[in-house]
Amino acid sequence: MAIHTRILTQFLAAAIMVFLLFGILADGPSTALEGFLRLQSSPARLLSDFTALQGTGAALLNAGTVGILGWLYVKLNDIKLSGPTVAAIFTMIGFALFGKTLLNCIPIMAGVSLSAFIVKKKPREYLLIGMFGTALGPLVSFVAFEMGLAPALALPVSLAVGLAVGIVLPPLAIAMLHLHQGYNLYNVGLTAGFIGLFAASLPNAGGKNIDSISSWGMAADPWLFLLIPILSLLAIGMAFVCCGRKSWREFLAILKLPGRLPSDFCELSGPGGALLNVGILGLAYSAYVAIVGAPFNGPVIGALMTLMGFGFFGKHPKNVIPVFLGLLAAALIFGKALDESWVILAFIFGTALAPIAGEFGPAIGILAGFLHLVLVERSGTWHGGMNLYNNGFAGGLTATLIVSVIEWYKTSIER
Repeated sequence: MAIHTRILTQFLAAAIMVFLLFGILADGPSTALEGFLRLQSSPARLLSDFTALQGTGAALLNAGTVGILGWLYVKLNDIKLSGPTVAAIFTMIGFALFGKTLLNCIPIMAGVSLSAFIVKKKPREYLLIGMFGTALGPLVSFVAFEMGLAPALALPVSLAVGLAVGIVLPPLAIAMLHLHQGYNLYNVGLTAGFIGLFAASLPNAGGKNIDSISSWGMAADPWLFLLIPILSLLAIGMAFVCCGRKSWREFLAILKLPGRLPSDFCELSGPGGALLNVGILGLAYSAYVAIVGAPFNGPVIGALMTLMGFGFFGKHPKNVIPVFLGLLAAALIFGKALDESWVILAFIFGTALAPIAGEFGPAIGILAGFLHLVLVERSGTWHGGMNLYNNGFAGGLTATLIVSVIEWYKTSIER
């Protein structure tokens, strides 16, 4: 096993164990397990905070088991852990605090694998699409538990819908990548938003109103408050234990990379620098959440986990700071409360546009962040909360706008 694979395996195993241990300790094993089972049949659309719906223990247990599912999916496809795969697993874990469950993830992942067989490819070629494609898990849960279908039909129909979604994800994800050219790190978020537009429109056309969900936990739970700082310190500690002072040099090398897809920092720089980058991002944004007084609830922890995951795969302090400043400027100019639910999530998830700052400079990065906040406030209603990666959807549209204009200008000047 290559050294960076071994290091990533140890870090991922430790992170999942922290979630499972905290889940059991927070509410006790029986309460956590009962809540975990109830979550499998709960509404999962944005914004469903599982910590508020069934308790901290149940939500953390769900997150840990979904993380194990993602890891098993990687192993079954005979893929070694790398920056992209750990980013995908961390994203699955994070969103399992507010939308993803074992029940709604499995059919989509199976559908993506089936899509590979249909076009005579190996499922491993679509591995990341299958993992990130679980963003559409709420659609499976919606059909099973919110449409009012007869019990005998609800589960089979929802599983069929999940398989169908998985089958169409790869061709759409590949097409969407060409739109923003890798400058939106949450490419499948744009894809899932596109599918979600149609998915939300069909029930509406049939007279079924899709009521919005707004479950946003406000309890000050010490288990949730401590989670990200502990994982961040664990990442920093492992960086120096495994790689020593070389970690700092690797981290400085990462800061010189634009972060455009695909950018595996473990391969491009080294595992020590990548772990150090992950830990610094986690601590910095946890501090921001605490400063503005936002709660450390399911969605916020999920956003921070996604941020840390992409610390292996595209994000670093130098390319996220301009986007952050653009988001901050937009929030202040338009009078948005910095601790409001969608605003705090936009500040964390909006870092999907970090490659724009990395490639085109801080000024364009600030513009990207500014435009993102303007758009993301509206985009969630378009897909009825079926797409968990709403910021990825808005980020993809923002990146497409900016990159298209820049490329048009460059091409015109060269001519």
